[in-house]
Amino acid sequence: MRTSTDRARRRRAALIAGVVGLAAGIAGSWIPSFWGDEAASVMSASRTWPELWRMLQVVDGVHGAYYAFLHLWIGLFGASEFSVRLPSAIAAGLLAAGTAVLAGRLGGPRLALTAGLVAALLPRTAVMAAEARSYAIGTAIAVWLTVLLLALLERRRTPWLWAAYAVGAAAAVYVFLYLALLLVVHGVFVLLAHRARMRIWAGWAAGAAVLAAPIALLAAAERNQIGFLAHRDYITLQNVLALQWFDPVTAWPCGALIAIGAVAAWRARRLSPDRARLALLTALWLLLPTAAILLASVTIAPMYTVRYLSFCTPAAAVLVALGVHATAAWAAARAPVRAPLVSTVLLAVLLAAFVPNLVVQRTPYAKDGSDWREAAAYLSARAQPGDAVVYDARPKDSEAPRLIAAVYPSAVAGLRDPALISAYRGRAGLWDRTRSNTALTAADLGGAAWVVERGPAAAASPDVRHLETLGYRIRSEHRINVTTILRMTR
Repeated sequence: MRTSTDRARRRRAALIAGVVGLAAGIAGSWIPSFWGDEAASVMSASRTWPELWRMLQVVDGVHGAYYAFLHLWIGLFGASEFSVRLPSAIAAGLLAAGTAVLAGRLGGPRLALTAGLVAALLPRTAVMAAEARSYAIGTAIAVWLTVLLLALLERRRTPWLWAAYAVGAAAAVYVFLYLALLLVVHGVFVLLAHRARMRIWAGWAAGAAVLAAPIALLAAAERNQIGFLAHRDYITLQNVLALQWFDPVTAWPCGALIAIGAVAAWRARRLSPDRARLALLTALWLLLPTAAILLASVTIAPMYTVRYLSFCTPAAAVLVALGVHATAAWAAARAPVRAPLVSTVLLAVLLAAFVPNLVVQRTPYAKDGSDWREAAAYLSARAQPGDAVVYDARPKDSEAPRLIAAVYPSAVAGLRDPALISAYRGRAGLWDRTRSNTALTAADLGGAAWVVERGPAAAASPDVRHLETLGYRIRSEHRINVTTILRMTR
C-alpha cells in the first residue's frame, strides 16, 4: 500500500536524482572542444529558417525538430560549448528524475533513489549530457513517456491523457527516429503484463504511428545518409554488451548486477509483483531495441552505433538498481548486517566507479580527440588579417579541419579561405563546397599561408607538397592533438 510518506520520499528521491544529473551534466561541459557531430548541430541551427528548411529537405531531416529547437536556443543564448550543451545537461537531470519516478512507482522510495542516482552518473549519461545532440532529450522523453504509460495502465484515465501519450510518442520519434522502438517495448509489455488494456493501448499507439508517419517517410528517403555505417565495424561484443551504457571498467560489474536484479525480481514475483513488472518492463526496454537494430543491420542495412541506443539508459539504470538491492538482501540474509546499509555501500562504490569516466568525458580532447578550439585559438593569436588558410581536405566531412571556421568563426575572422566555393549556409547540403587544394595558385594564397592538417605527418601532406612547388617553405609547425598547423611563406 502506498502511503503519503512513501509518495513524499519518492518525490524527494526524484528531486535528488534530478539535481545530481543536472549538476553532473553541467560540470565541465564547456571544457571539451566541439567535434564533428556537434558541428553538424551548430551549423544547421545557425542557419536562417529558410536555409534550415532547404537543408532538411535534402539531408538530416530526421534531426529537424532538434535543429529547430537549437536554432531558437542559439538565438537566445549563443553558440558556445556551454550554451549549446546546456539543454542536454537539463535533459540529463530530467532523465535521472524520470528514472527515479519510474523505479519508485513499482519499487518503492529506496529503489527510486538508487535507480535515479545510477541513471545520473551512468557513463552513457555522462556522454550525452555534455553533447549538442538530441540523445539526452530523446532519452528524457522516453522515460517520462514510460512513466505516463504506467500511470495510464494502473488506473482508469481520461482519453485526454491517452491522447497526450500518443502525441508524446509521436513527438519522440521526431526528436530521434529510433524512439519508435519504444512503442514496440510498450506494446510487448502491455501484452504480457496488462493484457486487458491492450486494445486501448493499440488504438492510441496506432494514432501515434500515423502522426509519426511523415518523419518515417522522410527518413526512408534520406536513408543513404547513414550509409557510412557499412564501412564501420561497430557491431562488436564490447560495444553491444559493454559500451552502449557503461565503460570498460564498470561494464561487467553492472552486467552482473543486471542479471542478479532480473533473476531476483522474477523469482520473487509472487511476493513482489510490482518489482517483477518493473524488471519485465526494463528488460524488454534494454533487449528489444538492441535486438531489433542488430537484426535490421544484418538483414536490411547497417544502422547500429552505441549512441543510437542511448534511450535505453533508464532501463539499464533500473536493472542495475534492482541488482544492488537484490545483492544487499542476499548479503543481509547471510550476515548480521542490514540490507539498507549494504545497498548504500554498494551504491556508493558503484557511483564512485562511474566518476573517473565522468572526469575523462570532461577533458579538452574528450570528443573524438577533437582539438578545434585550441587550433582556432592558435590561428587567432598568430595569423594576420588577410593571411590564407588551407584546410586539409582528406578527412571525412565530419572530421575536416575546415569545420573550425564554422564552429569558431570569430577566431578566423579576417583570414581568407581560397579553396571555398560556397559556404554551407548558402547550400542545401550540410557542409561547405570547396575546390581541390591542389588547384590553388600563389595568387590565391598571397604571401603567407597557414596549412591546417589532421594528423602528425603534416610536413609530408599533399597540401604542403603542393605549396612547396609554388615556392612556399615551412616557417613553423605546431602539433596540438589530432591537428597540426604549419605556417608557410614564399
